[in-house]
Amino acid sequence: MGGSLRVVVAGGGVAGLEAILALRDLAGDRVALTLVSPEAEFVFRPMAVAEPFSRGHAARHPLAAVARHAGADLVRARVNEVDAGERHVVLDDGGRIPYDALLVAVGARSEPALRHALTWTPEADRELFGGLLRDVEEGYARRVAFVVPPVIGWPLPAYELALMTAWEASGMGAEVDVAVYTPETAPLAMFGAAASAALRAELEEIGVRVVTGVEVRDGDGGLVGDPGGRVDAQRAVALPRAAGPALPGLPADEDGFVPADAHGRVADGVWAAGDAMDFPVKQGGLAAQEADAAAEAIAAAAGADVEPRPFRPVLRGVLLTGRGRRWMRLESGQEEGETARHALWWPPTKVAGRYLSPYLGAIEDAEVVGGAATPDGHPVELDLAH
Repeated sequence: MGGSLRVVVAGGGVAGLEAILALRDLAGDRVALTLVSPEAEFVFRPMAVAEPFSRGHAARHPLAAVARHAGADLVRARVNEVDAGERHVVLDDGGRIPYDALLVAVGARSEPALRHALTWTPEADRELFGGLLRDVEEGYARRVAFVVPPVIGWPLPAYELALMTAWEASGMGAEVDVAVYTPETAPLAMFGAAASAALRAELEEIGVRVVTGVEVRDGDGGLVGDPGGRVDAQRAVALPRAAGPALPGLPADEDGFVPADAHGRVADGVWAAGDAMDFPVKQGGLAAQEADAAAEAIAAAAGADVEPRPFRPVLRGVLLTGRGRRWMRLESGQEEGETARHALWWPPTKVAGRYLSPYLGAIEDAEVVGGAATPDGHPVELDLAH
């Protein structure tokens, strides 16, 4: 691989793993891949929202195995800085790794948006939310609010938590007022009117109230909605806000996110993908799409026969309703999306990636039958034909 393009991928999340799998398929030996991550495992968190209700869990996969399957070297470290002039990444241990092409996929930080609310994140200890459910069961919490903060990259978990809490309370025989407060004009308006109407029907069936067009903030001694005044709740759960990595050596907006063009290009030899980018919606399926666009551009730079396609977001969401799932999909440029009770893409995962989804599916299949995972490394066409 002496003449290969040295590609460093910073970050072992959805975008980083999608990228190394895509690059190996698209560019083969034209690239020498190095994956840099401080974590030992890739934690696939889409089902973490269901953990407090014993309806799902976060899956864990050793990064060393994923890197090996993609033919990448794994460096256990954190990228602290980018020396774009010398084309090196500077690690937290002081080490430096040279690159010809760098893909920044380090993700974003989750920060509490409201002091007077419990902050839910996929990484949070399930016992934190479990305590709220115990309060509901024991009658200490009869009014529960789920809050979508004014600036949020992905509001869907608030509705999942509200629905599952309401159904859980119903199963306990507890009388609880569950409400969602959101700045959206309609529930999950980003998916279009049909999906929003279907979600409203799900919420109304179990008695979840939705207060739209309201921005909730911290007030004296509690939460205040603008408009609407004080939020009437004994317990409140808020989604976090995302903060960009503000990586020294790279451009960043006022919130620390990395600006990039439609191919993920940030600067000469540098690309970005995933939640670290300045794209406003933060979701794993979009991170995989951003990684694919960047991988195609990098593969072309390595001399592969690839025509790089720009990132054109396809929004895919799976809503856990408390009694099943609702699938939603909206293509870029469309005003109205699709919604259904059955899968609209395959494999039917909450986070859809052309490379990562079939890869993880092969591992899960192998674990079920007790064999060794042998991912073939080829992408899938996600969307099902109708």
